[in-house]
Formats: sequence, C-alpha cells, structure tokens
Amino acid sequence: MTTNFADYFLLRKGLTFLNHGSFGSCPKPVFQNYQDWQLRLEQQPVAFLDQERDLINNLSKPRHMLAQEFNTSAQNLVRVTNATTGLNAIARSIALTEGDEILTTDHEYAAVENTWEFLVRKVGAKIVRAQVTMPLLSADQFNEDLVSQMNERTKILLLSHITSPTALLFPIKRVIDEARRRGIITVIDGAHAPGLIDLDLDELGADFYVGNCHKWLLAPKGAGFLWARPDWHQKLEPLVISHGWNVKDRKEDRTAFLDGFEIQGTQDPSAWLAVPAALEFRETHHWDEVSAVCNQRAQEFAKRVTEFTQMEPLSSPQFCAPQMVAMPMPKSDPKALKSFLLNERNIEIPVFDWKGTTIVRVSVAAYNSADDLNNLLEALRDYFK
Repeated sequence: MTTNFADYFLLRKGLTFLNHGSFGSCPKPVFQNYQDWQLRLEQQPVAFLDQERDLINNLSKPRHMLAQEFNTSAQNLVRVTNATTGLNAIARSIALTEGDEILTTDHEYAAVENTWEFLVRKVGAKIVRAQVTMPLLSADQFNEDLVSQMNERTKILLLSHITSPTALLFPIKRVIDEARRRGIITVIDGAHAPGLIDLDLDELGADFYVGNCHKWLLAPKGAGFLWARPDWHQKLEPLVISHGWNVKDRKEDRTAFLDGFEIQGTQDPSAWLAVPAALEFRETHHWDEVSAVCNQRAQEFAKRVTEFTQMEPLSSPQFCAPQMVAMPMPKSDPKALKSFLLNERNIEIPVFDWKGTTIVRVSVAAYNSADDLNNLLEALRDYFK
C-alpha cells in the first residue's frame, strides 16, 4: 500500500486516531458527495423529499448497491440511521412473554443490551448471557458454548458478528443453523461487519441482520441498514409511523416493508445517498488490498504489544476481527489510561473495563501510519513502566 491515504481524510493534523471501529472518518470525495446531496436538498426541499418526485428514486440506488454487495435482494434491505435503530425496530416487533429467554453472549455492545433489557423487564422475560470460552481458539467450542444454553424457553438468539469490546469475529453460521432448526429467532448485530468482512446475507441465513455503513464501508454518519428474511417483512413495525405505513396505490416494486421504513417524515437522507460514492471510492482504490495490508499491520502490532505486556491475547488471529485488535493491559484504571493517552499523548483510542480487565482496542485504517502505532506503543510503555 503505497498511496498516502491520510491525504484523503479530514482528520485533524497531529491527532493519532486509532478508533475507526467506533466512528470511522469519511474520505473527502465521499464527504463532498454527502454535502452535494445536502445542497440539493436545500435548493428544492419539496421536490427532494416528495416520494412521488425525487425521494423514492434517490433512496433506491444505495439499497440496490448494498444488496449486490451483500448478495441479497434489494427487497430484503431497508435504510435505518444506524444499527441500533434497526435493532430497536426488530426488538419492538417481536412479542415477548413471561418466561421467554433471549440468548446472547458476554461480549455484546452495551446499547444493544439496554434495548433488550428495557423490553424483557416489561413482561418478565430473561436475558441469558452465555460465557464464551476465552481465549477464543475454536469454532467448535464457540458453538458448544451457545448451543448448551439453548432450551425450550429460548425465543431469540442475539449475537454480534464482530464484537465491539473485544474485537472478535464470531463464527456464527453453525449457531444460526442450529437455532433455526430449533425454531429460535436469530438477530445478528453486524454493526462492525460491512466493509470489514465478506458478507453474504442470504447464505448466512439469519432472520435479521443490521449493519452500519459509517464504519468500514466509509460512508458518512447516519447510514445503516436493516435486513430481514422475506417472511418477516409484514411483521416488522417501523419505529416511526408516517406516510409510508399506509400507502394507497403502492407501486409494483414497492412493499409495505420498504415504504414503512423509508418514508418516515422529514429527514435528511444525505448520508444514505452518499453510500454509492463510498462503495465507488473503495472499488477505485482496490480496498480489499488496502484492508489486507491494514490487517497485517494490526496483527503485527498486537504481537509487539503482547511481547511488552505479557498478557494473553483474547483469541487466535483466526477469530480476530480484520484491522481491529483488542488487547488486555496490565492492571490499571481504564479512565486514567484513557485520559493519559488522549490528553497527554493526543491518541484517540477506546480504553475500557471488560469483565475486570482493562482493554485497549486498536483499529488500523488506511490513513494510519507506522508512526501512529509506534506512538501508541511508546505511550503504553511510558504509562506502565
């Protein structure tokens, strides 16, 4: 990778930004496209937001391009602001009753856990958190960890595809297949997956899948998607009931699923409309090759940190998310370490407590240099000396 991709991004000079996995920076050409859409909106807002004039046609292109990218039908995929919004729509559409269990893991994203906790408390249902055997070294063991917790009360299987706190790539296919065999609804939080791994939504076979485009797909903030199996389309309820919910004389290629989620009052859809520009940017710059180089850098850096800390890695490289690695640190206060890195070394990176262990999660993006990683390693050495 010889191109200096830092020049394509708007990150502040002098900042060591190693947190693309949370909120990725958007390339300048994609951001310009995003602003061009916003300008068009302001120049003729009525035409832009009128579903009979411009809106439906404009919203359709990103949906079709993402469907092609993820090997599914464009009829199965709708726009949402982010993965959390999509998960909330799914959660509100599934009727829970007292005694129902939601099976998940001890690696899930806090906002997602809050969504389901909010609902189970209302009806007396229960969240069961399977403990994933650590370090994660075996797909067979992962499968056993989950399947052993399934029973006749398990109604929903809720899994991250790539975990947020631990940056693990879960081998979820077999677990999904077993859940389907047992009649368990499968909901996959793929917030980190689009643009980071090859994603075949039809082959994966879940009931629901949500993803973000503002991370590794390089789109602006505010672009995500919700995918659902066709037999769920009529059962899904949008969080906002508006003009799209009860369309008269619906066009032949439109469904209640599409209209209900895409037509929800006055919104600025510019981030979603810039998704094609993000996909085109990735294709122009051969992003698979770029990602492979970044992933190699991440793994090499993880080895350097492990040699320094002597802390056991959370997984083998096989189950580590591409371009991301979460590394245990010696016993420390996560808030103090975060403050030191940000305020004294100008390094933006997630630092948090996970099950009593301080974790530093590194994302290696195209704009990151060897100096960025060296700066972090030097700062960690200074902090723990």
